[in-house]
Amino acid sequence: MEKVQVQNWFGDITSFPQVIVEPESVQEISDIMRDAQRYPGSVRAIGSNHSTTACGATDGGTLVNMRKMNRIKEIRSDTVTVEAGALYIDVARELRKRNMQFYINVVIGNLTMGSAACCGTKDASMPGESGQVCSYVTELKLVKSSGELMTITAERDPELLQAVRSSYGLLGIVYEVTFKIRPLQSLAVYHKAYHLDQFAQQLPELKIANVSLMFYIYPFLDRITAECRKYNPDANPQRATHWQWTVRNYLWRKLSPSYAFLVSRYIPLAPLRSFLLAAFNRTVIAISALALRGRNTLPMDQQIHFSEQQHLSKFTFSFWAFPEENYIETLRAYFQFCQQYHRQTGYRPDMPTVAYRVNADDSSLFSYSSHGTVITIDPVSTGNKGWEEFLVAYNQFCSQHGGIPLFNQTKSLSDEQVRQAFADRIQKFEHYRSDFDPAGRLLNRYFRTFFGQKQKVEV
Repeated sequence: MEKVQVQNWFGDITSFPQVIVEPESVQEISDIMRDAQRYPGSVRAIGSNHSTTACGATDGGTLVNMRKMNRIKEIRSDTVTVEAGALYIDVARELRKRNMQFYINVVIGNLTMGSAACCGTKDASMPGESGQVCSYVTELKLVKSSGELMTITAERDPELLQAVRSSYGLLGIVYEVTFKIRPLQSLAVYHKAYHLDQFAQQLPELKIANVSLMFYIYPFLDRITAECRKYNPDANPQRATHWQWTVRNYLWRKLSPSYAFLVSRYIPLAPLRSFLLAAFNRTVIAISALALRGRNTLPMDQQIHFSEQQHLSKFTFSFWAFPEENYIETLRAYFQFCQQYHRQTGYRPDMPTVAYRVNADDSSLFSYSSHGTVITIDPVSTGNKGWEEFLVAYNQFCSQHGGIPLFNQTKSLSDEQVRQAFADRIQKFEHYRSDFDPAGRLLNRYFRTFFGQKQKVEV
């Protein structure tokens, strides 16, 4: 096959693989791994290609698209086993038919199960639970770079599974995963709006209110909206309402990015752009606080199936997580950073920043909450002019404030920033990687910035 161009969902990362393969069986994946002449390295597996970094890119190598391996193999009383290419939202809908659900119902429903098992994800933690999907993996099957098949379980291989849960395909291509599931429960949701000083005063109470916390942050309005969720055991999920999440998802999936895109690109005067964005955001804040609430909704209704064909409503984002105990100080500094950056450069992200409170969790080696509960700061943008330069400055700010990034959601990372965040975990992962992939066949240009730096040429 001639070298072709492949872009991620947003369209800002381009890969030029020499070969693209869509396997339908594990034997095909094993054959790809064994035949380096026909399927040159680096070999990278992708699902929906929704990442905001080049973690799934390969130039001159082999791109393995896993979407055809999408079967749900078995649903039991407390687990579901699926092939890696199945979409998270599709599996959630099947579970719902059986009055079951995932522990975590991430917004990006296009997430594939293989990516969910070995890449970084985020969601506001429910009380006493994790916010990272990979934490609920109990068994995982992969094909190593040698073509050998391997099964890894939480019971037999806890330390190895910890590494594989955040391996990003560098230890092998995941082809089948088993996740923990639970009985379907009704979900209560409501929104509260704060000014920054009010939020600083109320955050301690929010943290002990036995709710999950997602935030919409408006640095240029001095406002924060908290989205609070908790299970409601007294409600009957068979009588749940759906309109709350339909409205919320429409705002997030369609209306907000489309409006921001049009304002950013077709309003030439910066003061007018700022006025229009502020007016729209104030309206959204009011609608959320007054109307988007319900005592009996369903957890999976939060998920969105993002169309791969959208244009106006596409958006991108970045990610850093910060220790909860210093979060208000960090958030104040972030507001100041955004405002100062705007004064100096004229640039501002054209969509709200979002944030998630994620409980302490060391289930994966590169967990961003391994040392304690964190709250994230995730700028969102339609990719308006200046976004790429903003991310470089934003990364510097976050690293200086003790932030932890994600390899698949934090663009423009430097090796220094990664090593500051993960320290000795890099060395520990390299031990596993050199054992599973000694020739670096799975290591692409992006990951060579952080791993395997003694290997200079892709094989």
